[in-house]
Amino acid sequence: MNTYDDKGNDLLILVDSDDNEIGTLGKTESHQGDGTLHRAFSVFLFDEQGRVLIQQRSAHKPLWPLIWANSCCSHPRAGEDTSDAAQRRIKEELGVSTELDYLYKFEYQARWDDTKSEHELCWVFAGHFSGELIIDANEVADSRLVTPDELTQLIAGDPDSYSPWLKLEWQRICADFLDDILGKAA
Repeated sequence: MNTYDDKGNDLLILVDSDDNEIGTLGKTESHQGDGTLHRAFSVFLFDEQGRVLIQQRSAHKPLWPLIWANSCCSHPRAGEDTSDAAQRRIKEELGVSTELDYLYKFEYQARWDDTKSEHELCWVFAGHFSGELIIDANEVADSRLVTPDELTQLIAGDPDSYSPWLKLEWQRICADFLDDILGKAA
């Protein structure tokens, strides 16, 4: 299966609101206007002390550049399993290989500017890591390890510095999953 459009962009998996695949579309086109609903994923990685890794998106990103987001987020390519894509991207962006637990998925839409938006059916994963990170500077401008309470306070104190998906996902993780995640780190 071809995973790139005629411009060399990743072909993303278009889905309906029930996450049924309905086609493919180039990454750039998928984010134009109001966005076309496509599959995505977000990963939250925690260290041995229970701190969560957040990243500041590269200045080169067409959407939300230099905004803080979760550990890693991206899209599975056409024909790629979402769990496999999450594993691929944490290795590419952060130099990490670890087991990831699927938490939940949700649909959201957020406008970046007059011409671009996110419209995603996003799978959310969590995992634990140890050791050194190998950060891809083309993807990540900066990274930090913060406690869950610190992340909650950072978002509340300056919400415009954090991506819309991080804010939505973090709220749900704190409400429904954080105790289990931190229990696995112990």
